[in-house]
Amino acid sequence: MNASAKDLRVLVTAGAAGIGLAIARTFRDHGAKVHVCDVDDKALAALDKDIHKTKADVSSLADVERLFADVQKTLGGLDVLVNNAGIAGPTGKVEDIKVEDWDRCIAIDLNGMFYCTRKAMPMIKAAGGGSIVNLSSAAGRHGFPQRSPYAAAKWGVVGFTKSLAVEAGPDKVRVNAILPGIVEGERIERVIAAKAKATGVSHEDFRKTFLATTSLHSTVTAQDIANMALFVSTEPGSRITGQALAVDGDVRYLV
Repeated sequence: MNASAKDLRVLVTAGAAGIGLAIARTFRDHGAKVHVCDVDDKALAALDKDIHKTKADVSSLADVERLFADVQKTLGGLDVLVNNAGIAGPTGKVEDIKVEDWDRCIAIDLNGMFYCTRKAMPMIKAAGGGSIVNLSSAAGRHGFPQRSPYAAAKWGVVGFTKSLAVEAGPDKVRVNAILPGIVEGERIERVIAAKAKATGVSHEDFRKTFLATTSLHSTVTAQDIANMALFVSTEPGSRITGQALAVDGDVRYLV
């Protein structure tokens, strides 16, 4: 039990399923008060009753305004923001990517992070300091062929994180990015399927090729990501800021 998480007020975006849900539950299980947002009605309906929720799309300014009004009501302030919301974006050569698909990927993966952070920062400062955790990706430190919108957004997340860490450090707000690698689940299987199709190989053959890019030749789990988010947001990680922390089994390159 991480006692330093007790009574922390935590917001996790896209927190009703997948990595976000693992993060929300991990903070909750260590005594934090948690609010999540998501766009998935089914996932929100199935959410644990002791986790507060708002339906919100982080790429919408109006939704973000409503979300933070809800957070103020339910939590009475904020100590930790986990910017988890993101989409995989399109797969294809840059000349074949539709402008609207590029725009949608950047809107959710990068703009949404800015929209939420600009609302959260005054609340966290008012609390006397705290933590912001931004979900980037192994694609935020490697080139990712045929996934340029996603990679561009995730590199942007790292730059955003490092800039904010310097800016907000004097106010005792720590800002870190987590860079997951190949995370088990339906989302990565969709990515593998799209890449397999784009490269003309079977799903299973591309999956083996994908895993071989890691030193451990394995996926990581949502819980691995959640454990890091908890660590950097509590006392054990209280001197860690401005870092791009890979939780990826040592991804060496992306294909």
